[in-house]
Amino acid sequence: MLPLLTSIVERRLRGVVQQRMDTEPVIILQGPRSVGKSTLLAAISRAYGREIVDLDDLATRDAVRADPSLFVSGNAPVLIDEFQHVPEVLDAIKAELNRDLRPGRFVVTGSTRYATLPMAAQALTGRAHRMEVRPLSQGEIVGSREDFAETLVREPGSLVRPARARTTRDAYVSRVVTGGFPMALRRARPADRARWFDDYVDLVIERDVLELARVRQRQQLPRLLRQLASQTGRVLSIASAAAEIAMDKSTAENYLKLLEAVFLVHRLPAWGTTLGSRVGAAPKIHVVDSGLAARLLRLTQQKLAAASASALTEFGHLLETFVVGEVNKQLDWLGAPVTRGHWRTHDGDEVDLVVEREDGKVSAIEVKAGSRVPSGDLDGLTKLRRRLGRGFLGGVVLYTGARSYTYEKDIHIVPVERLWSSGPGPVGG
Repeated sequence: MLPLLTSIVERRLRGVVQQRMDTEPVIILQGPRSVGKSTLLAAISRAYGREIVDLDDLATRDAVRADPSLFVSGNAPVLIDEFQHVPEVLDAIKAELNRDLRPGRFVVTGSTRYATLPMAAQALTGRAHRMEVRPLSQGEIVGSREDFAETLVREPGSLVRPARARTTRDAYVSRVVTGGFPMALRRARPADRARWFDDYVDLVIERDVLELARVRQRQQLPRLLRQLASQTGRVLSIASAAAEIAMDKSTAENYLKLLEAVFLVHRLPAWGTTLGSRVGAAPKIHVVDSGLAARLLRLTQQKLAAASASALTEFGHLLETFVVGEVNKQLDWLGAPVTRGHWRTHDGDEVDLVVEREDGKVSAIEVKAGSRVPSGDLDGLTKLRRRLGRGFLGGVVLYTGARSYTYEKDIHIVPVERLWSSGPGPVGG
């Protein structure tokens, strides 16, 4: 089972941020509240010996609003936490950059997506590099250095190892319903974590969403969020989500954009729509954290452990959100950019996550909650391989079984545990 988090976790992203500060004049660290952005900024503060301008503090916020130029004119790097509270500060940063465009001038964090702020969209376009700060990865939690995504985009077959996985299904369920928010991981009892998740949603909606836009149906936002959570790991249907709560579809779409803006949910776009007319173009929806998704759906470890078809189905969707989240965290650490999406044909064949390198080579992941992988579960990967030909690096099925093996050429079956284990032996649950 996951250990109780009792200390500050060293983030893999820190080294990436400092490396990119050598090139970029402005780094924007954006991501959900309570995910560790301030802690990451504090680590950068200690490394460079600079104070942080904390805009979560009301007195500091008022002072910066009165004279933003004063606060951005210090020695580099200037560090600003939660910039969205005073977006005028970005105009002041732009003025500074007009005088001095050297790399490493500013590192700012925000709990609202940068592109959703009109002033921000105009101020630093072309001058700021955005980086996503996500919940803790499983490797960060247990102290292992993951290499799954790096191996996936280089040589997927190397993910197959002779050692058997030790993580049980109950342990997988525990990881999924706990998620990666540091504050949730500091609470040992499920009831305490449930309270934290409830308070978290209320805080983000009351504080960040309502600060971002005027919402006429504020009481509908949590209901829409729960409907979207019920679709996590599935192709998004905003029409059905709206219908379930008697909301107009266009209003639901606008509210979905707000929920995305504050990092409660995100859309995984369709990939490969040029690979033939029978490929669908609708995105999938994922809650930002599998633990938050489980709480929104009131799915406890006991419910998901039940030996029933419904429990297996519900766990399957949560496990997919968990896996997609873990892989995305690791992809963020890579030096080279990659394109991410899902692939689905109108005939129902699908691949849960497709990762395309800059040279066009493609790796793919399918997630299965069962401890066996019937051959029919490989149809999506085999059809994608056939369509891509030499462009297909390999496909990986992540499942809850114990054994790694290659099913056939370029199709590999690997335990979910491999996401956070590395080196010669496995790391148990």
